Amino acid sequence: MRLTITLAGKQRKYRQSISVRTLVSVTVLSSLFMLVSSRSTESVSEDLARVKLAQEKVSEDQARITELRSHTQAQLSQMVARLAELEAKLLQLDEQGNHIATELGMEAADLDAFVHESMSDSAADNPLIQQINAMQQSLEIKSQQLSMLESLVRGHHIQQQSQLTGRPIESGWLSSYYGMRADPFTGEPAMHHGLDFAGKSGEKIVATAAGIITWAGERFGYGQLVEIDHGDGLITRYGHNQSIEVRVGEVVTKGQQIASMGSTGRSTGAHVHYEVIRNGQHIDPLPFVYRK
Repeated sequence: MRLTITLAGKQRKYRQSISVRTLVSVTVLSSLFMLVSSRSTESVSEDLARVKLAQEKVSEDQARITELRSHTQAQLSQMVARLAELEAKLLQLDEQGNHIATELGMEAADLDAFVHESMSDSAADNPLIQQINAMQQSLEIKSQQLSMLESLVRGHHIQQQSQLTGRPIESGWLSSYYGMRADPFTGEPAMHHGLDFAGKSGEKIVATAAGIITWAGERFGYGQLVEIDHGDGLITRYGHNQSIEVRVGEVVTKGQQIASMGSTGRSTGAHVHYEVIRNGQHIDPLPFVYRK
């Protein structure tokens, strides 16, 4: 079976005969070509889209890896710095402990006897973290040792601190003794209830034993006066000061500056009038001055 196609114009006529089988074949081939051409274009576009998506994913992963690396390096730097800090603190504690042990007449190796050192294994897998944890435990142990040693030192020096000894000055000389003497203002015999230590104005006046300040200010005859209660009924007084460095209620230690030498009150020159009172009665301070 054949089909005839006739095209007629004003001057020319075109006629073409074609078999039905040929027409069907041409039609099928044309359809297949269009289908394949369309499918190939869509497939390439999809592939390009997939490649672009994969590239974006890789870029994101690279950014995360870079951020993770920076974060890890920062953490590592912090841990290294912390480790160095702990090492320095541990060395400082060791030095303090050895110094205190020496004061007590102990050997540095005896420090471990105060606290049983039990170093627990760290659960962390990171050797650096294990080292930091171990050093922190060592610091805790050293701190406990130092606390105990300091308590021993305080107990060891309690008698020495509370014992009344020495002069109330760092520089100067003994100018007047305890007992009867001619009053410097009237020339008449009068009881002198303390010792006078002369020196330069502004020289340090120091506590001769540890105690609590019970007076710090002006007092008739004494001028600027400091009074210290040492316990057990023992009191010392430091008169005629130029200035006072302590206040009432303050705890002072032996040798601590409490005032500056002056000539306030009933005084003829720069000196400190030093008194010792036991159970309300004045006693001669001289034996305490030379006590060792």
